[in-house]
Amino acid sequence: MERTQGKGTDMRTRKLQETVNRLWERVPGYRDRMERAGIVPADIRGVEDLAKLPFTTKKDLRDSYPFGLLACDREDLLRVHASSGTTGKMTIVAYTKNDLESWKDCMASCLSIAGVTPGDTLQVMFGYGLFTGGLGFHYGGEHLGATVIPSGTGFTERQVQLMQDLGTTVIACTPSYAVHLSEVLASRNANSPDPAHSLKVAILGAEPWTEALRQTVQAGLGIPALDIYGLSEVMGPGVAIECPCQDGLHLNENHFIAEIIDPVTGEPLPDGEEGELVITTLTKEALPLARYRTRDLTRIIPGKCACGRDGTRIARIRGRSDDMLIIKGVNVFPTQVEAALGRVMGLSMNYALEVSEHNYVKDLSVSVESAAGLGELEMERVEREARRALYEALGLRVNVRVLLPGSLERFEGKAKRVRVASGA
Repeated sequence: MERTQGKGTDMRTRKLQETVNRLWERVPGYRDRMERAGIVPADIRGVEDLAKLPFTTKKDLRDSYPFGLLACDREDLLRVHASSGTTGKMTIVAYTKNDLESWKDCMASCLSIAGVTPGDTLQVMFGYGLFTGGLGFHYGGEHLGATVIPSGTGFTERQVQLMQDLGTTVIACTPSYAVHLSEVLASRNANSPDPAHSLKVAILGAEPWTEALRQTVQAGLGIPALDIYGLSEVMGPGVAIECPCQDGLHLNENHFIAEIIDPVTGEPLPDGEEGELVITTLTKEALPLARYRTRDLTRIIPGKCACGRDGTRIARIRGRSDDMLIIKGVNVFPTQVEAALGRVMGLSMNYALEVSEHNYVKDLSVSVESAAGLGELEMERVEREARRALYEALGLRVNVRVLLPGSLERFEGKAKRVRVASGA
């Protein structure tokens, strides 16, 4: 944890100690785990002692549903969000007034790093409600002083009309929806050399995405596409964001500590080595979390960013440790498939994976749309090239189908790329 030395170390140490004391005093379950580990708050004298603390997992949040990990009085709660619950019981995330102020500060800082200014118009195409994405961007944009359009998800034709009529300069949505948006804009502006929008940057998050998908979005919209990272359990969006250099996401170090661990052993890994991201909150009152295992796979990028900012940067999320597919004994992440497809000329970035099983052996099939205007012979060529690219990337023979544009489902929120056949 040597990166924490220098400017801000004393403040971060103080905040860490306050968080540990709050957990000890107000969350009996975490205090019990500290006692079983043989430690007390006084043992955490600095960030270098972080590894002494027990991990927190999503299972802990689900097992304590709804408020078993609450570290404040119920009357101090000002808002409650929740995860989608698509992989199990919902996880409840609670906020005090100070938590919401910290969140606004985090989001305003992230937007500023991305180049957003008070003169910009930010169109928020994330969902509003229990999901943290929409309101996180909304209040962060207003806190920065930007004009916010709370358009929410879906209704793409209306989104485009709002963008054009209101002069939107910044959009916030998922990467997969940005691809869909670029397709709609291209079809509406097919006979004009001028862009059909006033956009200057897209801020994309809520799902892992590759450099190939970034290039597709940037080519389609004609603007930079920047990655933002966050998760409901530790706050929402605003944990880290890319600057225009696109060389890693700058962590909001006033509010979070990041570690990388071996996802199997739990042992800390050195900067530069990929593993599972673990986050400790420094300013949360209602739901402080120590060493929360995100299951997201990334690495700490050593050195200083070309933008001049120092401090912790994390690489873009490669995937989740629990999203890994095991096909014929080979570990496969959906982002590996996406990266391989992105190297084949003539393919779009609209794709889907299906896992099936026959005689206890799992197989992977990939369906991907072609770019517009390909003839039958070209379709056959890109299918062969896609099959070869996937074999080189995965070391597996994968079934590939190249489809006509528009064949696959489009998603307004997080893209559902993987379907597991019954019995697989």
